[in-house]
Amino acid sequence: MDEPEFQEEHYEYVPDPDALSAAPGRVASIVGAAERAAANVREQAESRARERIAEADRAADHRVQAADDESEEILAAARAQAETTRNEAMETATRLHAEAERVREDAAQALARARSESDHLLTGAREDAAQWRAVAQEETEALRVSAAADVEQMRAETHRELERMRAAATKEGEAQIAAGRAEAARIAQEMSEQTELALAARREELARMHGEAEEQAKETKAHARREAREITREAHAVANDVLGDGSEVSRNLRELSVSLRNNAERLLRDVRLTHGAMTARLDQVAPGGERGESASASGRGRSEGPGDDLDVPEFIPRV
Repeated sequence: MDEPEFQEEHYEYVPDPDALSAAPGRVASIVGAAERAAANVREQAESRARERIAEADRAADHRVQAADDESEEILAAARAQAETTRNEAMETATRLHAEAERVREDAAQALARARSESDHLLTGAREDAAQWRAVAQEETEALRVSAAADVEQMRAETHRELERMRAAATKEGEAQIAAGRAEAARIAQEMSEQTELALAARREELARMHGEAEEQAKETKAHARREAREITREAHAVANDVLGDGSEVSRNLRELSVSLRNNAERLLRDVRLTHGAMTARLDQVAPGGERGESASASGRGRSEGPGDDLDVPEFIPRV
């Protein structure tokens, strides 16, 4: 804000009887105008400072709101991706359980088939033995005593064969069942390990994304707060400058008012003294010529005397 320039004007003194009555009014009007100007300058400075501070507060609120909205969007995206990953993991686990159940059913069916084949072989062996026994009885009825050992041997061999076949069928069925169970357990273990690995990887990815989102949100909020503090600090600095300029102008105007009031009082006092001195001299001097010369001399003496001691404010340069 530019400081008002004041120039001191010099007026030639002209004795006027009516000037004494008009001087207080002029001084009062000058003082009132100076005070009004100071009040206007102060109000304008305060209004500008309030506007700057309000604008800085609004800008800071907008920045903080934008940072909060962006962080909410990032967190919502992270939650949505976490939900999608969880659903995919659950679907994978369900599919793996279904496959394990299918393998278990296949093993049960293989066991049933093995048992059925074993029973069929046993039945066939029994039928064959019965047929051989009937044929042997029919053909060797006469030779039973001599062939009893052969029949017992054949019976023992048949029994051993049947036992061997039964044991082989049972062992094969148990082996198939054990293999099916082992395969089902292995597949279930592999699927469980794969599921755990996938879930662990997804958890790590989600944790990393969540950490990055929180870090980005913190950085955005910190940046917005720094910018808001910078804007507020600049606004306060501008407001302080404006208030300082207004205060300086107001102080200068007050000094000018005090100076004008002091000068007016001095002028009035000098005018009264000069008027009294001139009146006394006019009363003492009788001739008209001497009276005029005395008045001129007294006027020159007055203009060279008290006018040099007028009060001038500090901010006005002295000539």
